[in-house]
Amino acid sequence: MDINVFRSRRFWILGLLLLVLIGLATFPVYGSAYNVILLASILMYIILSVSWAIFSGPSGYMSLATAAFFGVGIYTMAVLGKTLPLLLVVVIAGLITFILALLVGTVTLRLRGIYFAIFTFGLVVLIKELLLFYEITITGTRGRFVVLESNETIYYFMLGILVVTLLTAYFIRRSKYGLALQSIGENEEAAAHIGVNVTLVKIITFAISAIFMGAAGAIMATRWTYVDPYVAFNPNLSFLPVLMVIFGGMGQLYGPIIGAAIFAYLAEKLQTEFPYYYMLIFGIVLVVVILFLPDGLVGLIQRLVRRWRKGGSVEQHANT
Repeated sequence: MDINVFRSRRFWILGLLLLVLIGLATFPVYGSAYNVILLASILMYIILSVSWAIFSGPSGYMSLATAAFFGVGIYTMAVLGKTLPLLLVVVIAGLITFILALLVGTVTLRLRGIYFAIFTFGLVVLIKELLLFYEITITGTRGRFVVLESNETIYYFMLGILVVTLLTAYFIRRSKYGLALQSIGENEEAAAHIGVNVTLVKIITFAISAIFMGAAGAIMATRWTYVDPYVAFNPNLSFLPVLMVIFGGMGQLYGPIIGAAIFAYLAEKLQTEFPYYYMLIFGIVLVVVILFLPDGLVGLIQRLVRRWRKGGSVEQHANT
């Protein structure tokens, strides 16, 4: 590709991203309260999906620990939110989930395939049951009240976390860690043979991806008056980001973004307008996507672009 064409394309992409960011930053000014809440929820799902894809996308390891890290962030806010500033609690939630993911990764990332997936999902159940036992047996209560924040505050914090998440995902993909993860996903034995510290790369990247899940959980907790282990450690949040990434596609960074945005919006509309048929319609959509879009929406977009370019080059050749 000509260097001038590359620079021009890069300029337009950066300009488009800047316009999108400005639009998102100013949305609470002209958007309704309902749409601000809806968009904050969509941003949350994008954060969870991109965070999941940072590690599981290139490595091929199916992590189902998202709900665990998200729930730890929720409880961090529930415990510390009344005494510490909001930003500090969000940072602490990210650090706690980072440390937890380091410990979990050290123990589990020597496992492969279905064993890793089962262990990470078991982590969700384990933390939920331990917290439930502690609250009922030790404190004699169940759940905690959370300090509420305004919709605009939640939205802007979620947007800030999203920007940091996307930047982290972008730089990891372009770093030696991203290349090492890609090689692990393609052939772990070969990656180890050429000198990649397979276990260390997996653990560090897994822990980094957990930071944003915990931070998103901490902010989302301020939207609810009351949380308990069943609310905080909802197992659906372990599966939905996986489905969103599959729906969008893992080949490009924008795949999980598109998948999560459409998936979250579709889920909200179906739950609101078709509550009795929500799961049926949702299931049909997923089956259709898995059968006919194995590479997700990104794969469909790439095929359409290739077909358009091919058609354009054929037409140009015919004219000449």
